[in-house]
Parts: sequence; C-alpha cells; structure tokens
Amino acid sequence: MKQYNALVVSEENGTFSQEFKSVDLKDLKENEVLIKTHYSSINYKDYLSSIGNKGVTRNYPHVPGIDAAGVVEKSRSSALSPGQEVLVTGYDLGMNTDGGWAQYVIVPSDWVVVLPDNLSLKNSMVLGTAGFTAAQCVEAIVKFSPEDDAVKKVIVSGASGGVGSVATKLLNHLGYSVTALTRSGTNVDFLKKIGAGEVLSIKDWEANLHPKKPLEKGIWQGAVDTVGGEMLANLLKCLSYRSVVSCCGMVGGVGLTTTVFPFILRGIKLIGIDSAEQPLVHKKNLWNKITNEWKLTDLSDLYQEIDFSELPENIHKMKHGEIQGRVIVKF
Repeated sequence: MKQYNALVVSEENGTFSQEFKSVDLKDLKENEVLIKTHYSSINYKDYLSSIGNKGVTRNYPHVPGIDAAGVVEKSRSSALSPGQEVLVTGYDLGMNTDGGWAQYVIVPSDWVVVLPDNLSLKNSMVLGTAGFTAAQCVEAIVKFSPEDDAVKKVIVSGASGGVGSVATKLLNHLGYSVTALTRSGTNVDFLKKIGAGEVLSIKDWEANLHPKKPLEKGIWQGAVDTVGGEMLANLLKCLSYRSVVSCCGMVGGVGLTTTVFPFILRGIKLIGIDSAEQPLVHKKNLWNKITNEWKLTDLSDLYQEIDFSELPENIHKMKHGEIQGRVIVKF
C-alpha cells in the first residue's frame, strides 16, 4: 500500500503531540478525489487543532490543515479529472477530516474549486481560507455601502493577522483609505507596506473611547472586524451613517454588549461572515472575482514561505503571536 508523509497530531492520556509520520493511502470512495498537495498554509484554526482543541477536532490522531492546493491525481467523480490544478478551503477539511498538512489529501469532489485563471497554486494558499474570508468581508462592504464619489475610510481590526492583512491589502487595492488596528507596535512597517494609510494602536484608540456613551463620533464608513467581543461593540459606536461592518472573528470573545442606537440612529449594517460552509458555486465565483474582476494578483508582501519540515516551529510562533500576515507551506 502506498504511503505518504503527514504531520500527525496524537493524543495520549490527555497530552497532545505533533509528529511527522508515514500514513497509508486509503482507497477512494464514490465522488472522492485524491489531490497531491503542493501548498498548504497555517491558520489559527490549524493551531487549535494541533494542540488538541476538541471544539475544532473531536478525534485524534488527526492531520490539521484547513487549506490545500495541488493537482488531482485520482478521481472517482465526473466533475474532476487527473491533472487538474485545484484548491480546497473550509468545509470539514483539517477539522475532523484529515487536512492539508500532508503530501496527499482525499476529499469529496464538491469541496473542490478548480483553480481560476490568473491564480497560481502558490497564491491560492497565500490567500487560502483567510483570504477568502477577507474577500467576503470586503464584498459586503462594497455591496452594502452607500455609493458616492468620496474615498471611503474603513477600519480593520486584527490587521496583522491572516484575515486582517488580506482585507487591508484588498481594501487599499480597491481604493479605500484603510486604518489598521493592532496591538503590537512591531507591526507598523508591515501594515504600511500592505496598504494601511494609518496604523492605530488598540490601546490608544480604546483610551479615547467613552464607555458610557452609546455612540462615538462617526469616523469610518466601513469596518472589517476579525476580533469580536468588546472590539466589535466599540467599532459599532464609531461608524458613520449607513456604514457596514463585516464580522468574522471571535478571538476577543463571543459575547456582544451594545445598544440598538448604531442600527436605528445611523442605519449601520452588521454582516456576519462564514467562509467554511459557503456553497461551492459562491466559492468559485468569489475566487474568480478576487483574481479577475478585482485583479488582486501581487501578493508578494503578504506572506512568508516555509518548508513542510518547518511546520512545528511555526505553530509555536503562532501560539506566541509572532506571525505577521500569511504563512504558506511548500511540499
């Protein structure tokens, strides 16, 4: 039986470990495809899976990696053929289905997007789930914001992370004036490089807020919030009339304490973003929009590339908040 190399997370007596192992290649079921992985990436959800978070992955041993891009090697689906370049993001990949941190992945064919024109396998993983989520956030702002000739000011929380960095770059690319919110002073140069016109310290911003006031001065016409919790509540107070905020994160908490005033006095729209379970047709359309209509093709300032063997040390870096932008894994 053919074997391949994977980073396997195992559990023993409640302790989790990561180890490169040889894994037996399983037979394909009806409507499944075998993809030879060329690139994957590191996401926060992968980090959680790699340390045994049962809210992400229930059963171990397991191979994390919610992103994968490569070439179809075998197919039991009429929709896909050997030799096609493809990408997979979201659904159950890397959660309870073995994911992209392996030389091969086996997935249902209806999880698979054929690589769009003008998008390489490498750049598909520079974007990955984070980039697709960011694109959904930006799409909502473009769609629901009032039309006018002025350059809109938008704010991005968690701007140095995967979703935040792609959102910052994409919004700037589309002509928006971007304020990047960050906790770390070491991220300023990176954020300016990818398109932030202003970099704002979260500590300084929060120090000027008035906790008892239901509304602050409306400064921004849109927001991408990757944090949630108190951050989202504060952003809602600081948006101007008929603004849009796209919400896609919860690292800052799952609760939301706010008032109805942003919604009924300023007509603000709060748009929830889910990327994992988006219908395949929407995924295909948005991937095409990113690279063809929006023409976001120069991603050179967004990522660092590592070899498969360097995954463990970079998981450690993510744990300690030492990663800027995107990290892609090359096989």
